[in-house]
Amino acid sequence: MTETIPRPPFDPELEAVLNASPDAYPTTVTADMIPLLKVPTLPEFTEALLEQFDVEVRDVEIEGYRGDPIVVSIFTAKGRTGTGPGFYHTHGGGMFAGDRFGGINQFVEWAARYNGVVVSVEYRLAPEYEDPYPVEDCYAGLVWTAEHADELGIDPSRLIIGGASAGGGLAAGTTLLARDRGGPELAGSLVIYPMLDDRNDTVSARQIDGVGVWDRTSMETTWNAYLGDRRGTDEVSAYAAPARATDLSGLPPTYLDVGSAEVFRDEVVAYASRIWAAGGDLALHVWQGAFHGADMMAWDTRIAHEMRDSRDKWIRHLLD
Repeated sequence: MTETIPRPPFDPELEAVLNASPDAYPTTVTADMIPLLKVPTLPEFTEALLEQFDVEVRDVEIEGYRGDPIVVSIFTAKGRTGTGPGFYHTHGGGMFAGDRFGGINQFVEWAARYNGVVVSVEYRLAPEYEDPYPVEDCYAGLVWTAEHADELGIDPSRLIIGGASAGGGLAAGTTLLARDRGGPELAGSLVIYPMLDDRNDTVSARQIDGVGVWDRTSMETTWNAYLGDRRGTDEVSAYAAPARATDLSGLPPTYLDVGSAEVFRDEVVAYASRIWAAGGDLALHVWQGAFHGADMMAWDTRIAHEMRDSRDKWIRHLLD
């Protein structure tokens, strides 16, 4: 599809990355592409990450939604002792792809730096498992993490949830579930360029159409896979699409970020404004000229470094 309204420009350095490898970054994802995108994180990537931060990982099978088995991976520094913060990670991938090892770089770094623990959940994926399976699996993993805080060496008063893209939407939805079900208590919610609104009808959604990374059609694909025929109707819950929440009070300190040149921009800004309107404690960063996932896809650019540094400062402040 072609653009129908003007859009903010990409940062020149980021645009150069897009132009250098035009086939490496998915502008438009359609339903027929979903099976091709269901690929696991390369073991070499995870092994390199563990070596970089001198971290080890183990898997535990737990009960997910309706008591079905799911897996969480637990990352800790080698030889770790004592207690520290817990980082509960919900991975991205459009609700239909990705795994618990994807997008976890900065979380593992925090575990090493702050004597913490990362628990990353392998929630079940759409379209085979539509809503509420993904968010309920994420909530089940969070409950398990809190219940096993002592044996994991997690300080229960410093349990932080976080995720990016689809994982950001799941982090937001799981945060709402934790509030509404009376726990687990969260010290913070790190919500990175999240998908929040199944209606997909903002100005930024119309601007990012056939351009950049992850456009409006990709969002149609994602929400259709996740919600099926319920998408766009009153049957969609706030836990699946947090932008639909009518009450955003009582949330933990929250960090939200998004690019100015990505499809999620307006729904994220609106969500942030409504948390502030409810008296919430929230930091919002809109990264000038950034496309979706720029911090991961254009790793060594100025904006990518600034995005990661900003989250790091927020985490450091939260844990002080």
